Amino acid sequence: MMNSEYHIPVMLKQCIEGLIIKQGGTYVDATYGGGGHSREILKSKKVKSLYAIDQDIDAKRNLIFDKRLKFINHNYRYIFRFLKYYNSIPADGILADLGISSFQIDEKSKGFSYRFDEKIDMRMDKDSILNASVVLNEYSYDKLNKIFKSYGELKNSIKITNLITQYRNTKKIDTTGDLLNAIKPATPKKNEYAFLSQVFQAIRIEVNNEIKNLEIFLNECVKVLKPKGRLVIISYHSLEDRCVKNFINTGNFEGKTIKDSFGNVIRPFEPVNKKVIMPDGEEIKKNPRARSAKLRIAQKN
Repeated sequence: MMNSEYHIPVMLKQCIEGLIIKQGGTYVDATYGGGGHSREILKSKKVKSLYAIDQDIDAKRNLIFDKRLKFINHNYRYIFRFLKYYNSIPADGILADLGISSFQIDEKSKGFSYRFDEKIDMRMDKDSILNASVVLNEYSYDKLNKIFKSYGELKNSIKITNLITQYRNTKKIDTTGDLLNAIKPATPKKNEYAFLSQVFQAIRIEVNNEIKNLEIFLNECVKVLKPKGRLVIISYHSLEDRCVKNFINTGNFEGKTIKDSFGNVIRPFEPVNKKVIMPDGEEIKKNPRARSAKLRIAQKN
């Protein structure tokens, strides 16, 4: 039985409104998770078909019984390939909640959380060869430092890297407890949880190739959506949000505006919300894990 929090969808009302569900429409929940957003989409009788994608096989435990739903157990970077296979291009709307699910955090065996002293794994896809233990024990000093600096946005990345490389010289970093012990001298007493979240985030992003997969996914969405089709994306940290924001606003990930000879911005999407949408205080109170969520909605040109 899943933790009930696994089913709490973030900014549900805003997401469904952003999709603008149409009669006979085809939709994609690119990060199925607990199925909360999909359940709401399928409440509409207008929906002809919904493709639910999730690379975590555990997401199958939450599958909704609905003949309109098709579950795809793969990374969302392959969205175009699978929708083409099912002859469902173009689609009317795509939703992606980029956050790690409550179940994944709370499931000890996955090694995503610093709250449990378990094997440090962090793989979304259990078939992947790369896991957190490999990153921490086998990556070079320079590569480790780059991960903590770029993906964790940690100002003391050098100190963290020094501590990890020193620790692994005498003992393998095999559990979350090993990692916490290794970086203890760099862990601040104030804002300890925020610091540890950044450290674990950096490793998780590397293990799952999250930024590159997001970039591929966004480019594939251009090929999947029909003109005026909607793209609804929830991100949870600045790296993801910057990626989504730049792509929606400029059509590239550098945020470089390119214009045609008439001065019009050349980009595949038009931003629907000029200002990022964030959860209100009431939602955050009910679901604290929504506090860092940022929602962006775009319409294909």
